[in-house]
Amino acid sequence: MHITIRLFAGLAETIGSSSLSFQATEIPLTAGKLKELLSASYPNAAPQIGASLIAIDQEYAPDDSIITASSEVALIPPVSGGENGTIYETTSDGLYSITDQPLNAEKLLDTVLDINHGASLLFIGTTREMTGEQRTTALHYEAYIPMALSKLEEIGKEVKNRWNANCAISHRIGLVGLKEASVIIAISTPHRDTCYEASRFAIERLKQTVPVWKKDINESGQHWVNSDQKASDTIHK
Repeated sequence: MHITIRLFAGLAETIGSSSLSFQATEIPLTAGKLKELLSASYPNAAPQIGASLIAIDQEYAPDDSIITASSEVALIPPVSGGENGTIYETTSDGLYSITDQPLNAEKLLDTVLDINHGASLLFIGTTREMTGEQRTTALHYEAYIPMALSKLEEIGKEVKNRWNANCAISHRIGLVGLKEASVIIAISTPHRDTCYEASRFAIERLKQTVPVWKKDINESGQHWVNSDQKASDTIHK
């Protein structure tokens, strides 16, 4: 059975490609078995493959999940907590987006305001210069865009169900300079206490489950953040 596997972040760099054409002889093929086969075929990348999760049709897949010839398969490295022209991908309601352009906080906030809500918040995550003694000059973000949008939408639905809150999220990809926003989360709720809770939940859940990776670019070089951490430690099904 022939399958195509999408690769991202440091794993794609190690293997030298953003996708693999792989011929699997074992039928049925499970997600766990695919990782074993890939580790054997690409021993230099085996530690990264072992720390990654399989996504099938844009959903995280347990090891016993069956892969078919028609499956959309991706190998997802641990998440961090398009070069030709503008990238702007959004959900049909316009509330969740991935773009390589600067983010607009005021515009995003406007999408969640409600005449019956007395509280609204913007969380803006920006690139900081110093992490301990390490000086960052910029960050580079990469995303599995279709799945990332789906996971952002899931976060918004959970926020709505738990806090009766409106939610919108924009995430930037590509190069993000110092003090520039990489993610903006807009929340509105009837009362301020639930607004704070919903905003905190949204950013923590995003860091756990949304397939977006960041590369730290600094004076001594560059590296993918969290590339050595097991995906199962950061992604909670």
